[in-house]
Amino acid sequence: MYILGISCFYHDAAAALVKDGAIVAAAQEERFTRKKHDPGFPTNAVAYCLSAAGISANDLAYVAFYDKPLVKFERIIETYLGTAPVGISSFLMALPLWLKEKLWMPSLIRNSIGTDVPILFTEHHESHAASAFYPSPYQNAAFLTMDGVGEWATTSYGVGEGNRLTLMGELHFPHSLGLLYSAFTYFAGFKVNSAEYKVMGLAPYGEPKYVQTIYDHLIDLKEDGSFRMNMDYFDYCAGLRMTNSKFGALFGGPEREGESTLTQREMDLARSLQEVTEEIMLRQARHVHKETGMKNLVLAGGVALNCVGNGRVLREGPFEKIWIQPAAGDAGGALGAALFTWHTYLGKERFVSPDGTDSQHGSYLGPSYSDTEIEHFLHMNEIVFRKVDPADLATSVADLIAQENVIGWFQGRMEFGPRALGARSIIGDARSTKMQSIMNLKIKFRESFRPFAPSVLEEHVSSYFQIDRESPYMLLVAPVVEHRKIATTNEQDQLFGIDKLNVPRSDIPAVTHIDYSARIQTVNRRTNPLYYDLITAFYNKTGCPVIINTSFNVRGEPIVCRPEEAYKCLMRTEMDYLVMGNYIIAKRDQTQLTNDVDWRKEFQLD
Repeated sequence: MYILGISCFYHDAAAALVKDGAIVAAAQEERFTRKKHDPGFPTNAVAYCLSAAGISANDLAYVAFYDKPLVKFERIIETYLGTAPVGISSFLMALPLWLKEKLWMPSLIRNSIGTDVPILFTEHHESHAASAFYPSPYQNAAFLTMDGVGEWATTSYGVGEGNRLTLMGELHFPHSLGLLYSAFTYFAGFKVNSAEYKVMGLAPYGEPKYVQTIYDHLIDLKEDGSFRMNMDYFDYCAGLRMTNSKFGALFGGPEREGESTLTQREMDLARSLQEVTEEIMLRQARHVHKETGMKNLVLAGGVALNCVGNGRVLREGPFEKIWIQPAAGDAGGALGAALFTWHTYLGKERFVSPDGTDSQHGSYLGPSYSDTEIEHFLHMNEIVFRKVDPADLATSVADLIAQENVIGWFQGRMEFGPRALGARSIIGDARSTKMQSIMNLKIKFRESFRPFAPSVLEEHVSSYFQIDRESPYMLLVAPVVEHRKIATTNEQDQLFGIDKLNVPRSDIPAVTHIDYSARIQTVNRRTNPLYYDLITAFYNKTGCPVIINTSFNVRGEPIVCRPEEAYKCLMRTEMDYLVMGNYIIAKRDQTQLTNDVDWRKEFQLD
């Protein structure tokens, strides 16, 4: 039995396909349309999922949609009526899309996929909970979902046991940790529903000087992690902005204009918000543990992408183990809806692997390209390449990394979720003191303050980081172990803001943030043997089992999906090599692209 899950019309549209309860394929629409966070109907993602299974839409038993549009529309109507006439302009902007598409979802889905199939609608936070629990390695676990808003719920918790989910409590709109974080993202001059992770990365550069201000004026936080927000300072219920003039007055002036120079205020706001967020997450985790009595916790929803908070929940919280859905945001709702249909609606049994592994397959659920397809692309475009024996590939690329080259790594099935996990990655030498700035400014064309993540052999993770378990999905932050840290001098301690960036913090400086932390991806042979072999070859050559891993894209674009996008990324940047399948493409051997985007000019970089 095939069940297709769909999420769309807010952000990060996606499709996922489940066969008899097993995950077959999943992908975000943005990877195909090249429109970052594409919210539109996931036509291309659906087509990919069906193709991956070798079926047509007529073979589907059900299509599951990740929320209930009519209930969400009810919330929008009630919200606008409660704020009228203030919210009339934003309401009039939203109404046409609802009347044209969102209220007619069953017919839209059937027309888009081309068949008359039963369609089910799960609640938004049910989809998140299902995406967190059902693929997890636990027979029983508490679940906690946190995001902006679904229909009404913004946070929910409960218990997963066997194949059943039981909801025990919710927080409702407008009181939302996700929307609080988005409000500060907006105020700091970043894009909402897109750049919240930038605020998290910026936080270590600031001081928590506004924490008490947030508690005194913006949020009434209870001991159990529940809270109420003071809506006098926010405009997202009625207006087209997240915050209003009272919010600006509270923090010393209006919001930062996008792309303008970051000031210490934004850094201090980011740090203060992050500390409040972590405190809320910890209190909620303690409350959920107390109410459920479970030893294991699973997380989903956009807030579960806050890997700093996740790390603290793991280290300081009461749960013995936690598992986080890799596609924790709305994209993962497509997968959750499909799994919810199989296990909850149809009552089908759930099988948990006895070896403690999850059923997410490393989140390598997207398209892949064979050597035949890659070589055809290379020949058709007259691209100079070198083919390497598969047995020699890992050693050859490890040698290039050790020479401080930057490598585009394009292998196997594309990742599902926002993190590159060694299938569509840009990789480099974590020991290099210059690699972070090179990658940020010459490859990614992005803000210099943003850190890079380490990929580390799973069996060596505790030798470098203060964590004693796997972190395969890059969703946990942990400190570097003490003996690898490099103490700063008094002069370095006096540096201000972004000036702290270039001070080495450890013997793997390219992946150590200024607070001595790192967002870790552990790599094992089971889920990604080639990537494991590459890092092992680098370890054998250098004695270091850690490399840099960042997503294979430039700023403003989704992660690459196809060979042509990978090649364009090579040619538009100062990357040194592209490795696709068993083919190594050296940038220096190529003819420059003509009549193409000047990336450096577009992003106003020297």
